[in-house]
Amino acid sequence: MTSIAIYTLTSELHSAEAVEAATREFLGSLSRHMNGGDVCPGHAAEGAIGPFDCRGDDFSDYGCHALDLIYVRTGGTEGIFKRLLPQLLQQSQRPLRLLTSGQSNSLAASMEMLAFLRQQGCQGEIIHGTATHIARRIALLARAGEALSRLRGCRLGIVGKPSDWLIASDVDRPMVSQRLGVELVDIAMQELLDTIASTPLRATHEEAPSKAIGDALPGAWQIYDALKTVVEHHELQGFTLRCFDLLTTVRNTGCLALARLNAEGIVAGCEGDVPAMLSMAVAQAAIGLSGFQANPARINPETGELLLAHCTIPLNMVERYDYDTHFESGIGVGIRGYMKEGPVTLFKLSGLLERCFIEEGELLRSQGEPGLCRTQQVVKPANAAAANYFLNDPIGNHHIVLPGHHRELLEEIMPIRE
Repeated sequence: MTSIAIYTLTSELHSAEAVEAATREFLGSLSRHMNGGDVCPGHAAEGAIGPFDCRGDDFSDYGCHALDLIYVRTGGTEGIFKRLLPQLLQQSQRPLRLLTSGQSNSLAASMEMLAFLRQQGCQGEIIHGTATHIARRIALLARAGEALSRLRGCRLGIVGKPSDWLIASDVDRPMVSQRLGVELVDIAMQELLDTIASTPLRATHEEAPSKAIGDALPGAWQIYDALKTVVEHHELQGFTLRCFDLLTTVRNTGCLALARLNAEGIVAGCEGDVPAMLSMAVAQAAIGLSGFQANPARINPETGELLLAHCTIPLNMVERYDYDTHFESGIGVGIRGYMKEGPVTLFKLSGLLERCFIEEGELLRSQGEPGLCRTQQVVKPANAAAANYFLNDPIGNHHIVLPGHHRELLEEIMPIRE
């Protein structure tokens, strides 16, 4: 169950019994709106009420949950909040969320607290409104908090250096560690090449559309097996691969390996693109899919419609797929995948984490033109002005396509955007 902790601020001037009864009624209503749950047995100030872990006025473990809420139960609590604030800011870097019921001057006190918080240069918000609105907001914040918790402590590898053409895709490692809790691990390309050389070829009986692709499949699976070995050795949750080096060294591609590894929950990016890998890691933590890393190939400035293409796609994102060669080289094994048409989200973080692009839209079709990377998707953004972003101020080349609409969730996880 989602870890949602509720801490309380209460004035001694109010009747404890009345406040307890109001708390039980308020949180019980929120619980029923969130998941059909009911009030669990136990004391309202310290115990369980539906999905909420009620911590009372003991803030010692504040910041240790997917979502920490400060329930301002009464007015007259501003001084308590001011005394507590240094401790709260030390224990958590996330915005402070003030929950109000609309009773006992709770909202008025929360407004004074939020104003004081902003004066200190800190972030926060008041969660207030109908039970339906509050429950929806809490559920969204909890999902975002869970995603951030999954990211913290992740080790993501950079296998080989970023490709030479990624001249605008630098990364701020200290900021990545601070904001996302992610550790970037440099892995020499030679380590992968040595691992490939020591990995036996596996027999494969898959059907191939041509003899060349059939001959390349054992080597493509060998790259997959070798990458899994590297991932396990370095205890990685994901990586990005300088994959074009494989064309000249082992005369094959990593496209099949990346498609498989992404489907297994291991973030696997192309071309050593670290910002794209970070974007995929955020997506994996948020929705359980790392997304399709793709190049925008064509854009219609009038409608915003764009064609995105790449030679690999996570196999858990497609309805079906075919093998082909890698586009640029014409060798190895590439993937032509066909996603289900419908809602999608375009997503990209900058390597400095100072910008974020999020745009919802519709996947109109998958196609297979011969002159492009093998997986090709035509997407129409909901906002035609998205073309201005791509043509005037893009965050680099690669962008991530995610099935479904996820703007709200991604904005909560990464509250920096265009």
